[in-house]
Amino acid sequence: MKRAFKLLSMLALASLVAFGCGGEKKEEKTAEAPVAGIKIGSLGPLTGPYAADGNDIKNGVMAAIEVMNPEMGALGPVTLQSEDDACDPRQAVAAANKLINEKVTAVIGAYCSSATIPASEPLISAKIFMITPASTSEKVTERGMPYMFRTCGRDDDQSKAAIKFMTDQLKAKTVYIVDDKTTYSQGLADNVEKLAADAGLQMLGHEHVNQGDKDYSAVLTKVKAAKPDVFYVSLQNSASAAPMLIQTARMGIKAKILAQDAVYHPQLMELAKKDAEGVFLTFGYTDKETPEYKKFYEAYKGKYGEPGAYSAYSYDSTVAYLKAVKAAGSTDPEKVKAELMKLEFNGASKKIKYKENGDSGSNYVIQVVKDGTFTNYWNPETGELFAK
Repeated sequence: MKRAFKLLSMLALASLVAFGCGGEKKEEKTAEAPVAGIKIGSLGPLTGPYAADGNDIKNGVMAAIEVMNPEMGALGPVTLQSEDDACDPRQAVAAANKLINEKVTAVIGAYCSSATIPASEPLISAKIFMITPASTSEKVTERGMPYMFRTCGRDDDQSKAAIKFMTDQLKAKTVYIVDDKTTYSQGLADNVEKLAADAGLQMLGHEHVNQGDKDYSAVLTKVKAAKPDVFYVSLQNSASAAPMLIQTARMGIKAKILAQDAVYHPQLMELAKKDAEGVFLTFGYTDKETPEYKKFYEAYKGKYGEPGAYSAYSYDSTVAYLKAVKAAGSTDPEKVKAELMKLEFNGASKKIKYKENGDSGSNYVIQVVKDGTFTNYWNPETGELFAK
């Protein structure tokens, strides 16, 4: 047995020598080169009725990458992979899986809550950050997902601001609500209805329309007959709201109109023109005189035109992630999250400081369309009008 074992040992040694103790054999294999730089993704509706908002988000990300790339040093360069979810849940999941295959480390998006929520499932499972600049449904950050963050505000906070404005400033007694049955729009409208009852506002009706409708005469006939003090319009975007406003004016409805942040887009005035004048909206407060906003505006305006509703939020979402990566010196998810939770900085849209659940707080104010532009009108926190 000893002789047999000795013989086997000699044969094994000869085999190792023949193959250079494994060294030459290893050299025959080509090692996979490490991927240079950081690839992040953006997700939003790049086609279809919500394309204006989706492209605003993508452009905000691109502007942030342009600003941050010189600061990333050896970790850079940062590149972007954009995917279209069309605000459709199934397409959003398919787009998320594509971004996973593209090996992105973070995704900025989406726009519609109905796309963000399903897309987040595969992304978070793959330990890829998702930072939404636009999805305001409470459910986005209430599922205990470790890499899900939000830079904009929440529906429950937005609905509180809306109700406070109706009761404290407009002195309204009655309200009529219309939404388009999307996760975001109906969720917000339902919140407003619940709070209206608690605030003593009489609900004269809560109707639903469909996305893509062009003729709102049936529901507007009901609104006109009810004669509410406030007509609350909760639709998914400005392209849907514009014909609603035009038809509301034509029918001679006298109610004060209050809309929400999805309707906040320059396209509203382009489409509705004079019929958008005097319309109130809830939207996060942004001080456009800060150095941070001006830096964002300069980077954005030259290449992409006037910023849209969520351009600054997507810019800040991207800057926040890249600041965390830089501080971590790595894209390792746990290290980046630790740094992301430490972050506190003045962004273009607002002060950025993420909470444990991924939210960054809400700062809704009331704006009004005046002379074709959105103008700060009333502050729910102070109960005072902004200086004219």
